[in-house]
Amino acid sequence: MIKTVNLTKIFRTDEVETTALNKVQMEISNGEFVAIMGPSGCGKSTLLNLLGLLDNPTDGELYFDDVEVSKFSERNRTNLRKGNMGFVFQSFNLIDELTVFENVELPLLYMKVSSSERKKKVEAVLEKMKISHRKKHFPQQLSGGQQQRVAISRAVVANPKLILADEPTGNLDSANGEEVMNLLTDLNKEGTTIVMVTHSPSDAEYAHRIIQLFDGHIVTENIKHTL
Repeated sequence: MIKTVNLTKIFRTDEVETTALNKVQMEISNGEFVAIMGPSGCGKSTLLNLLGLLDNPTDGELYFDDVEVSKFSERNRTNLRKGNMGFVFQSFNLIDELTVFENVELPLLYMKVSSSERKKKVEAVLEKMKISHRKKHFPQQLSGGQQQRVAISRAVVANPKLILADEPTGNLDSANGEEVMNLLTDLNKEGTTIVMVTHSPSDAEYAHRIIQLFDGHIVTENIKHTL
């Protein structure tokens, strides 16, 4: 599904040049669950942003489903993300002024899905995530664990091939964190590819493979179990 060739990202200001990623080579297959670990500042979130086409690399190649996408225009990147990728963030990134239902519905609006189909899809995913009883509530009326369940619902409502998760349990207590990891594991078992950035060794244990980054390089890969 994903392949990188010498993927490099350099951030430049007038005085400083920082190499966040340095010639990263990796492949992620359909249906894998991959955890990316490493100390703060090693390039984990930068790599996730590049894989999710939220940013362009400075150099190197990025393939998604055998198509080289690193030079795509913003419009083409947006079109590729729609329906193919879902994002889960540490800070949930829900819109406070929208209800749970409306937050989850957003990706389908962007995809111009009909109203009746949107209603069906949103209600199905809220039921699956055991949050449908809160569909008329606003994010601030929910616990952290409930907000992350809504965020995962929004990420998967369009049935994407790939979920990119950046510290998905970072703002949660251990019980809610475990619940979120079980949800991601269930989605992976149903065929969704998951790439997760995490500081948590216990969260990484849910993955098939753990990639360790250090100073913008992949230093080790630990294959825990195959698909």
